[in-house]
Amino acid sequence: MIGFLLRKTLYDLWDNLFKIVVLNLGFLACSAIPIFLPGLAVKLTGSAAVEIAVNIIGIFICTIYLAAASLTIKAVSDYGNFSFGDFLGNIKAALPAGIIMGLFVLLVFLIFLYVIPFYFAMESPTGLVLSAIVFWTTIFAILSFQYFFTVIARLGPNLIKALRKCMLISLDNTGLSVFLVINSIIAMLLSILTAFMFPGPVGALLYIDQALRLRLLKYDWLEANPGANRRKIPWDALLIEEREKVGIRTFKNFVFPWKD
Repeated sequence: MIGFLLRKTLYDLWDNLFKIVVLNLGFLACSAIPIFLPGLAVKLTGSAAVEIAVNIIGIFICTIYLAAASLTIKAVSDYGNFSFGDFLGNIKAALPAGIIMGLFVLLVFLIFLYVIPFYFAMESPTGLVLSAIVFWTTIFAILSFQYFFTVIARLGPNLIKALRKCMLISLDNTGLSVFLVINSIIAMLLSILTAFMFPGPVGALLYIDQALRLRLLKYDWLEANPGANRRKIPWDALLIEEREKVGIRTFKNFVFPWKD
């Protein structure tokens, strides 16, 4: 399943290269707000409160943007296409999920910058235990929240249900969840070579969307086979149609498809 997931994502990224780059450029423009504007705000106003406010606003703009991007690129995973008009149309629908993710990002920053160091600085067994509990709880939350936008896009906009589904998916697919986080980190490191234009954050979102889409085939199969062994999913059978749709590309028709 992982091999097919990598191949399909690579093909879809390549087939939508221009659109992925443009969406990433839009995100880079949004990320300039929390990166560069707070320092400028301090110079102009001399107020730390204004600096914090600009940072928070910038983070929410970024997360709302990514939520809209996730709703948009779902079409690519489903063998479809999207336009930039689709992205603009998804911004309103993305607001609730983007705000929730923004709050989560702020909470994670606060935990790692203040809460964990505070407990660790207690220099006592109690402080050490509390810091460990907070740390691993936050790690689990990160593993779960990586699915949040995709769950919203694929399983419905109900935020409470989406949060619960994210945790259940993460618990039931721990290996995949860790793999996806590592993959996102690697994708961001590789994106440095292209100034984060490709694959970039939108490419990482597409990979997560592809992963959840394929993982949902597992749950459809389990629902149709209630007595089946959850540890023995017949991926070869489940992916027959998917593999036929994606096919295999040679280097020539991958780079020069018009010469096929």
